[in-house]
Amino acid sequence: MADRPLVMILNGPNLNLLGTREPAIYGHDTLNAIAARSATHADTLGLTLEFRQSNHEGVLVDWMHEARARGAKALILNAGAYTHTSVALHDAIKAIELPVIELHLSNPHTREPFRHESYIGRAAKGVIAGFGAAGYLLALDAVARL
Repeated sequence: MADRPLVMILNGPNLNLLGTREPAIYGHDTLNAIAARSATHADTLGLTLEFRQSNHEGVLVDWMHEARARGAKALILNAGAYTHTSVALHDAIKAIELPVIELHLSNPHTREPFRHESYIGRAAKGVIAGFGAAGYLLALDAVARL
């Protein structure tokens, strides 16, 4: 499967708590369940998928650099709260020169005002928000069409 394009899905802080963390906002799916569905969908699209999560900003930056070094086709990033605060992730997106899809389970524009600002979106190729766990599959569809 080495000839299949690599796509990395990176998840930021607190996403390891999906399924139990504010399910009225983020849904009842666990991150493991989302990862399994994403892997199946990526396979049907002819993509190799790596799905990761970290609560640490620097780890996410390191993984973004790794995606570039490994020749990934694209990166899907659910940066969690770092979306609204991280210049480092913004700069990493610019540095890796890969298409990045910003992903949100909820629609940040319908939530608290501080969530309306996205450093990630300013550097991303596109944004998918508000479709819950299905957003991961939509993001993979978008990557397959790039």
